[in-house]
Amino acid sequence: MLYSFGDLALKFRNYVDIKGKIRREIQSGRLIPVARGLYESEQNTSGKYLAGRIYGPSYLSFEYALDFYSLIPESVYQTYTSATFQKRRSKKYRNAFGSFLYRDVPAKAYPLGIVLREENGYSYQIATPEKALCDELYSLSPVKNISEIKALLFEDLRLDEQEFYKLNTIDLQKLIPLYHSTNLNLLNKIIERIH
Repeated sequence: MLYSFGDLALKFRNYVDIKGKIRREIQSGRLIPVARGLYESEQNTSGKYLAGRIYGPSYLSFEYALDFYSLIPESVYQTYTSATFQKRRSKKYRNAFGSFLYRDVPAKAYPLGIVLREENGYSYQIATPEKALCDELYSLSPVKNISEIKALLFEDLRLDEQEFYKLNTIDLQKLIPLYHSTNLNLLNKIIERIH
């Protein structure tokens, strides 16, 4: 279970030295530090449940979500990539649950294409497959033409072509203009050629 410092202060309110009690709980292994003022009581908790609480607002996206939906063959083990907005710089956290990377996406695109999931008593937000692809392409250096965007998609990212052609093109075409990105404009040209 995930606890904030406030949760623990309430739980341990009968102790004179609450910070000391928390320190002892950490030393005994009953609490694991996640980020400043945030603790987890289960050592086998998946980082996907923690990512949105470590730094936010944020939702899981980029490589993590592409792997989650089997659009790319593999991801880095225990690396959780998330999207933020108006933070102006990337953030990285590392703890016992993995590595957590946060990158900005445009504010207008941020609230769209996010799914709230609940599992094992935790809830987390993750991008739809379409949104994760848009976020990923937005974060990469721009390419110049259709053949380069295809190489980026199917050679560099190693996107599964069959899964790519199953994506919801209507959702993609709603998202693409919100990024003002060369890569996404080229992706749109591929989509237009499909139909």
